[in-house]
Amino acid sequence: MRRILFDSSLSRAGYLYATAVGLVWGGLLSTGRVERRGGLIVFRGLPDWAFGRGGSCVGGCYLTRDNVSDAILEHEAVHKRQWQHYGMLFPLLYRAAGRNPLTNRFEIEAGLDKGGYLAKGKS
Repeated sequence: MRRILFDSSLSRAGYLYATAVGLVWGGLLSTGRVERRGGLIVFRGLPDWAFGRGGSCVGGCYLTRDNVSDAILEHEAVHKRQWQHYGMLFPLLYRAAGRNPLTNRFEIEAGLDKGGYLAKGKS
């Protein structure tokens, strides 16, 4: 079953669908620069209601107002790989892991420090 759901043509299709949704959402709402950085298509200038926390990765797109440091983009690139691995199961698994980033396994894997979830100097 894992071979069918994860890192498969099915998860790849889910990742591509999510990326298409991210492209449309970012394309419609972005008022800032759009660029390709760190393997992500980065949409800036979105309204705060259009993404979660400081920004959201949807497939291969990163949607934010202005949260685009190198560390953040490294963190979001891990989320992109998670989208590729899990496909459309990723949002469900992420939600099941909980809203607290300090205990959410996907945020931990992406790096709490790079995601800005830890105070400076903590790991």
